[in-house]
Formats: sequence, structure tokens, C-alpha cells
Amino acid sequence: MNRRTPRLLIFDSGVGGLSIMADVQQLLPGCAITYASDNAAFPYGTKGEEELVQRVDAVLQALIQTVEPDVVVVACNSASTLALPHIRAHFKVPIVGVVPAIKPAAAQSRSKVIGLLATPGTVARAYTRDLIAQFASNCTVISLGSSELVQKAESHLRGKTVTTESLRELLSPMFAHPRFAEMDSLVLACTHFPLLRPQFQALLGPRITLVDSGEAIARRVSYWLEGLGLSPDATSAEHSAIFTRHSPDVEGLKPALRVLGITRVECQTI
Repeated sequence: MNRRTPRLLIFDSGVGGLSIMADVQQLLPGCAITYASDNAAFPYGTKGEEELVQRVDAVLQALIQTVEPDVVVVACNSASTLALPHIRAHFKVPIVGVVPAIKPAAAQSRSKVIGLLATPGTVARAYTRDLIAQFASNCTVISLGSSELVQKAESHLRGKTVTTESLRELLSPMFAHPRFAEMDSLVLACTHFPLLRPQFQALLGPRITLVDSGEAIARRVSYWLEGLGLSPDATSAEHSAIFTRHSPDVEGLKPALRVLGITRVECQTI
């Protein structure tokens, strides 16, 4: 095994991918991670399909040239459910995508009533419908798409308080479903949403299990590193962040970035 420090690129439109970064760090603490936020095009969840594919392709081209990563994680459900086949055909570096955790949620559900919380684009996408048909055909799936929840998570990471009451209002269409009282699992199908896990759990109570893709993504990254013959060092590696647009909001993120060991923050206009 090669003992040099593996380089990972974790990429999202906003800061949701930081939830994925935390899971990767927990499993693979010896990797050097560059977290990239395409804040110039945030949010991805409201973009048209052609526009989104072209943007992800252009940004990844620039970032891969800068970072020279061993593995790329597209830590965005909106981008992954649409652009993965295209970008995997364009780049030689292994690319790990994030898809809604519908399969494990359906498998663990006893009531066979599960929730799906995502962006409007992910809820509407054929890829998501196919996942439901393949892995949750025996379940009632209560789906809700919300861009406002993405903004809530972004604000939370910048130190603003997100109350359970404000979340209750945004989740009210899900609560109004006639089978909501039977729902026992909720898929957090946007990487932003695990950032609000304590608030969601406080609102929904212990009856409902929250399911996301973070640990599965970390295991997939480990699989690729093993295949490349790369073994993370036991020592902690240095981490950095790249944003695609200068913004005052980036300053507000720095305390949260430091918690994840990100010590260098820069802007690369793309």
C-alpha cells in the first residue's frame, strides 16, 4: 500500500456536503480533504437539468485540475441523481455520488410507511422514482421537496438559530398526509438536512428514524482508496475549502469549517 496522504475532493453547491465530510473524516481521518462549495451557482436543487449538468461538469473540470484528487465525492443529491453518468464519462478519477437512502429506509421500516425529504428537483427526478420502484415498491412513500429547508441548514451552519416550530411549518404538508401517523423512517435526501438532525429529531420524536447516506458514502470512498492502493496515514491531515464566489457569507462559515479542521479557505472563480 502507498502510504502517502490520499487527497479527496468533496463537492456541493452549498455547505450540505460538510455532513458527508464529517462521516468521511470519522472513517478515514488520515485523508487530506478539499471541500468545494459552488456557492456561485447555489442552490442546485432549483436548476434545470441541462443547466445543472453543464455547471457541474465545468466546475469539476476546474477543481480536479486544481486539487488533483484521488477520489471525488459529489456530495449533492440534486447533482448526483442527474449528472453522475455524464461526469463519470468525462473524468478518469473515481467519482462517488450521493443518492437518497431509500433502500435502507424501506428495509428497516416495520410500518412500510416512509418519508422522503429532499429538494424539489430530487423528488421529481426519474432517478428517485426508479429507486422507489426498485427498493420501496411495498411501501407508501410520503415525499416532500423543499428549497427553504436548504436555506435553513445554510443559516444554521452560520450560527443562526433554527427552531423546531419553523421546521414544523415547512414539514406541514408531510404531517397532513393521511398515513403520516404510521411513518417510522424519514430519508434525509439532501446532504444539507443532516446538519439539522437534532432539530428534526426533536420535532418528530423517537418514533421516526432518520436515515441518510453519509456512512455509506464514507465506506465507498474507503473502497476506492483500497483499490488505488492508498492507505491513509494515522496522523491527521490538513484540510482546505474552496468557494467559487467571494461572499460575506463565507466569513460566517469559518467557525463551522474550523470544527472540521479546515484551516485554509480560498476562492476560485469558475
